[in-house]
Amino acid sequence: MHIVRDMFSFLINLKGNPKASLLTEPMWGVPFNLYAPFFTLYMFQLGVLDVQIGLLLALGRLVQVFTALLGGIVTDKYGRKLVTLVGDCLAWSIPVLIWAFAQNFWWFLVAALINSLWQITAVSWECLWLDDISEDEKKIAQVFNWMYVAGLLAVFFAPIAGVFVGQHGLVPVVRVIMVITFVSMTAKFILLYFYSTETERGKERMQENKNTSLAQMLLGYKDVFKQLIKSQGMLRAMSLQSLAQVSILVSTTFFALFVTQNLGLPESFLAYFPILRAAIMLVFLFVIQNRLYRFKQQRVMLVGIVLFIAAQWVLVSSPVENWALPALYIVMEACATAILLPRIDTLVAGAIDPKERARIRSLFNVVILAVSSPFAYIAGVLSDVDRRLPFMLNAGLFAVMIFFVVVGMRHNGSKRNPKSS
Repeated sequence: MHIVRDMFSFLINLKGNPKASLLTEPMWGVPFNLYAPFFTLYMFQLGVLDVQIGLLLALGRLVQVFTALLGGIVTDKYGRKLVTLVGDCLAWSIPVLIWAFAQNFWWFLVAALINSLWQITAVSWECLWLDDISEDEKKIAQVFNWMYVAGLLAVFFAPIAGVFVGQHGLVPVVRVIMVITFVSMTAKFILLYFYSTETERGKERMQENKNTSLAQMLLGYKDVFKQLIKSQGMLRAMSLQSLAQVSILVSTTFFALFVTQNLGLPESFLAYFPILRAAIMLVFLFVIQNRLYRFKQQRVMLVGIVLFIAAQWVLVSSPVENWALPALYIVMEACATAILLPRIDTLVAGAIDPKERARIRSLFNVVILAVSSPFAYIAGVLSDVDRRLPFMLNAGLFAVMIFFVVVGMRHNGSKRNPKSS
């Protein structure tokens, strides 16, 4: 109980931008989790094929490479607070309205391209809440934990959508949810703007770049890139986050198609799998997570990766019209996610130089997107051949992650014992 008490005590005492970001996050997370379990199937029922779904993901990610590159310089030029407001309204409010009235592949393509702007606010929003606590690694980890908790609590609203889907059909219900999403997300963006303040680092960067053009700022990336490639810690963190993001993209996109079209489970079930996943992760975050800090971070990460690999094989081995193994997959995947992702996020935040957080974070995102773009299309092609193949691809990607974690363990060991090298 003291762990739960400590977590809530931290939240109550949290101040400034981190608290404003956390408390407004459910206004984004709740509507997102209402439509997310059904989104791939929504596209499929509107005539978008598996390979086209993969193409949409790949094209969206390709555009995000460029918007992610802009994220750092736009954030430093115009400020964390303003860029987050304008960027979020463009990247989310407009696309969800397009999705609400979508008729075919071309509607989804336009929305995906506009939605790609969210990579700009991925940088500005993170800087907005992280700048002022960047020197406190424990506080960063605790905020990340609460970010996951906020997202997971939002998942418990998903059954509402499942009930209506069962009664009125998937497409009309998702259309209504998209309209509700537009209202809720837009309100969230406005509230965060009014209840947050520009960070001290943000003010400094705005002043420094007051008379510098965006083109000149883009040229400045070459020095930041040199700094990135010279840091083994940043390269390992970036590699791990890239592989994790690809795997999450594949799982979230193709799970619904696999369990409904291949395993024969009802569409309404899709609302309940996220509930199971969220419940498991919440238990982990509140009860188990703090206990894991006593162990070496890399060893805990290896446990999470192995559990991820095992989960993929459980899913592809599931018999038709049997919900037990998909449910077991969700349990295993939830435990693995709770173990692995907060540690990767903390590893990334700790590896980045606070003075260049915006631009380094942008380069991180560029590399992650450049890596994941072809995999998104490849996963779509594999799904078109056999819907089990994307999950087998995932197992391979997690195996590669083991390599990077082991290399990090050896590097840390050699730093502590220089004579051994």
